[in-house]
Amino acid sequence: MSIPNQSFTATAAILSLLLFSCMQCHAQLSATFYDNTCPNALNTIRTSVRQAISSERRMAASLIRLHFHDCFVQGCDASILLDETPSIESEKTALPNLGSARGYGIIEDAKREVEKLCPEVVSCADILAVAARDASAAVGGPSWTVKLGRRDSTSASKTIAETDLPNPFDPLDRLISSFGSKGLNTRDMVALSGAHTIGQAQCFLFRDRIYGNGTDIDVGFASTRRRQCPQEGENGNLAPLDLVTPNQLDNNYFKNLIDKKGLLQSDQVLFSGGSTDSIVSEYSNSPRAFSSDFAAAMIKMGDISPLTGQNGIIRKVCGSVN
Repeated sequence: MSIPNQSFTATAAILSLLLFSCMQCHAQLSATFYDNTCPNALNTIRTSVRQAISSERRMAASLIRLHFHDCFVQGCDASILLDETPSIESEKTALPNLGSARGYGIIEDAKREVEKLCPEVVSCADILAVAARDASAAVGGPSWTVKLGRRDSTSASKTIAETDLPNPFDPLDRLISSFGSKGLNTRDMVALSGAHTIGQAQCFLFRDRIYGNGTDIDVGFASTRRRQCPQEGENGNLAPLDLVTPNQLDNNYFKNLIDKKGLLQSDQVLFSGGSTDSIVSEYSNSPRAFSSDFAAAMIKMGDISPLTGQNGIIRKVCGSVN
């Protein structure tokens, strides 16, 4: 009669172990994580971000993109901030980041100020997440409650950065699967793409589109864009992704797509007769729907594979392991 009892005990032990490992995987991030240990952290980060954006509006787009490029590689662990060392192959040198990812110094400035208040308490990963929210709010976009408690990685992956970050030439199915592999659905993907209502792109990333005479681009728009982007040379020339309200996080990006005025190929594919057309139409008609979904998708993106509990570290300086 003791065998069933032993079996029950073993089952209970396995269930307990599974529950514990599940809690470890999905350790709760919490909006109140620093309320007792560093109550002024969020205000301090916001001040740094606002100062940076008031000096250069484009920085808002850069900070949102930095958080996005962090989360898609090893999860939201600030791996993107680590500098090259003999043992770390920096993500900063990966093709999607090289010469385009920026705002590292703003995050370091915020970290420096927070360290003065509460040494080795607030992670660089959390500063990235908070800075992205503050950047959105600073240029007329939505705000949201950032969940906190991420810890920082001790490693980076240039390889994953070069395989997992979406490409500006990606077709729609590739974009959907790329976001899907990170737990983000198609609606999240379209909403997050709306961040391209601010920021700028380099000429070489949209040259083929504006000189290709495709049916998915407005002729006048292509002609206007060619002025800043010749067929050869000037690869790094910058152009605003949204010509109409380039420094305002609004739903104009989606109106542009309907008018065949998406600058990047990966933008215009969202409105090209495919499964995402209806979402683009909805966001173009409803600033409120876009704003709400963008905030929700940013929160969801911030949940990608964080290091919590005893995993990871709190870096003293964001660019290096302690």
